[in-house]
Amino acid sequence: MWFVFALLSAVFAALTSILAKVGIDGVNSNLATAVRTVVVLVMAWGMVFLTDAQTGLAAISRKSWLFLILSGLATGASWLCYYKALQIGKASQVVPVDKLSVVITLILAFIFLHESVNAKSLIGCALIGAGTLLMVIA
Repeated sequence: MWFVFALLSAVFAALTSILAKVGIDGVNSNLATAVRTVVVLVMAWGMVFLTDAQTGLAAISRKSWLFLILSGLATGASWLCYYKALQIGKASQVVPVDKLSVVITLILAFIFLHESVNAKSLIGCALIGAGTLLMVIA
């Protein structure tokens, strides 16, 4: 089931890029990010209340709060940079560079989470990196 959700995430991420590129035309990138963030905020809290998950708020540990807040800050920084890049660059070039996050995530997961790396992962990272370079150079 995780694969279905991951695939849907990729489809929605692709739609996000295309819709954002069209929607950001003539709009300050920071303002566009703020509008997008409000929509995501309303949607996320809507799902929390729809699934009655708000009861779990009190059970979140201090460590989880810290890392969720740090993750939120990283997300915000990513979105601000992404929208600025989309505003001044071509979506067909910005998106592949943004997807280098896959390679960076695998490296960070190895360093900080001590996840194993195998030949398949290394080859995949190399191919993603090479593919990104090919798409951006064009």
